[in-house]
Amino acid sequence: MSLQPSDPARSGPARSNPAPSVRGALNAAPADTAAVICTGRLYCDMIMSGLPDLPQAGQEIYADSLSFAAGGGAYITAAYLAACGRGAALAAIWPADPFAVMLDTELDDSAIALHLMGSPAPGIDPQLTVAIVTGDDRAFLTRRAGPAVPETLGAALESRDWQHLHIGELATLAEAPWIVPAAKAAGMTVSCDCAWDADLLARDDLPALLSGVDVFLPNRVEADALTRHAPLTDHAALVVVKDGASGAVAHRTGAAPLRRPACAGRVVDTVGAGDAFNAGFIDAWLAGVPLADCLDAGAHTAAAALARTGGARDLLAITPLRRKHVDAAE
Repeated sequence: MSLQPSDPARSGPARSNPAPSVRGALNAAPADTAAVICTGRLYCDMIMSGLPDLPQAGQEIYADSLSFAAGGGAYITAAYLAACGRGAALAAIWPADPFAVMLDTELDDSAIALHLMGSPAPGIDPQLTVAIVTGDDRAFLTRRAGPAVPETLGAALESRDWQHLHIGELATLAEAPWIVPAAKAAGMTVSCDCAWDADLLARDDLPALLSGVDVFLPNRVEADALTRHAPLTDHAALVVVKDGASGAVAHRTGAAPLRRPACAGRVVDTVGAGDAFNAGFIDAWLAGVPLADCLDAGAHTAAAALARTGGARDLLAITPLRRKHVDAAE
């Protein structure tokens, strides 16, 4: 079986501060020939959980817990891909100090290859997200700073050492639209998450921007915004809409939508669940398993994310995430 899915309907520079760890330096590139580059912005997430509601102007409310974690769709998806057993590298730029130091141990303890990481420009603001978790929903306040992708990405794509490129948010693609043609020229498949960006979602040229993307992965709110301008399948041949507790729906050109349920389980923290879904789905899709099983694999990794606090820390300490049918396919 080919590792390169041909049918989308089937699944088928070093940082200067902080200094690189020995593990990060040695883990230069995954040995997996089906390895994935995940690219996009890396944030320090300040996660406030257990709030009864979102704060209103002039009012103050109190969180039950506070945690700090590495964030951003590219990182979280890469971490869950690695936890599924698929080689993954992160092509991102470290947040500026003091937040890079806070993320150093978490990333070095992951199984992600970090040799494509770049350093922030001197004097740049830190990239920080404040995540406010209320029940099974969340809101974010984010500061983007500097470029979305490191200078190392172009050479990595040209190397032809990788099977797949995952773009952590649509805004990254809008800022660096050259990355999809570069990946396709290297024979790679491409997936892209959406992530909410009101200005970007108001554009009517998104189908053209997404040209060449094999799998597009918005959530339900984002998908509703996208369809104001064009049908979902105008954006990509395979669009997977993540719908929270209602599961996920795959939309394909010329085929009926395919819905699969979410996995039942405890909800502790919703941050990163969509990015974890991406990892499970992509891992299965690259293995060539049927589309319904890809959706189930995404639900499986999303459920693992929902049952734990914050992003993708300490994933290697939990039960292996890859589903048996994915292992069998590979």
